[in-house]
Amino acid sequence: MSELSKPEEDLQEPGKAQGLEEAQLLGAEGGEAATLLASSPPVSSSTPEGALPQEALNKMVANMVKFLLRKYWTKEPTSDDELLNTVLRDNQEHYPVVFRQAVECVLLVFGVDVREVDPRKHIYIMVPSLGLTCDATQRGGQGLPKAGLLVVVLSLILQNRDRGPEEEIWRALSRMGVCVGREHSIFGEPRELLTQVWVREGYLEYRQVPDSHPARYEFLWGPRAFAETSKEKFTEYLLRVNERAFRSFQLPSAEAVREEEGES
Repeated sequence: MSELSKPEEDLQEPGKAQGLEEAQLLGAEGGEAATLLASSPPVSSSTPEGALPQEALNKMVANMVKFLLRKYWTKEPTSDDELLNTVLRDNQEHYPVVFRQAVECVLLVFGVDVREVDPRKHIYIMVPSLGLTCDATQRGGQGLPKAGLLVVVLSLILQNRDRGPEEEIWRALSRMGVCVGREHSIFGEPRELLTQVWVREGYLEYRQVPDSHPARYEFLWGPRAFAETSKEKFTEYLLRVNERAFRSFQLPSAEAVREEEGES
């Protein structure tokens, strides 16, 4: 059973954190810890979290990320009270920094936006970032959301004046641990996802650069991307997120985490 499928009482199971700015996301399987970089500014010693070891903070953020993703798949809201009493329990004084980093993580890595719908009661819902619905067809909430990678690819295309040279796209994704020819625990084989699945679904266009010899290829926004979102929304998104965090997130490796089909 994957970490995301474990019952809530197992949320606090310890795992191994690595590095100053790593947030352990999916726990340890087979002795290896799946980690991702959660770029956040250094914590001031004047704040309550200043005395908290980074490893302990990483575990709390990872637990909250897993809880928020469960709520996303079940389409259930959550609240400050529920997160405090279910996820943090005896560490509630660290809630502000843990919540902030968990929200940033699910947005940047998984393309899930945490939105407050009741400011008085502090109730939140989880929705696809930027209106993209590429995860809607995953049956029964199996697996992890893939929209985060699509957001990255569409952003890279936009930042390259609406044309993303294939070699530059793969170079950028490789820095996130998404490499051609290497099976990924979340995205499967990335070349197939980008050049076939998302092309077939209309999110991307993949074509030969005109008059290129030898042949070179590039990615463009597809018609479904234009239908579900807009360049204006992406520009606002890129201004909203911390660019350093956007470029430094490293996704869990396929060797460390393997989603098991057919389990919930």
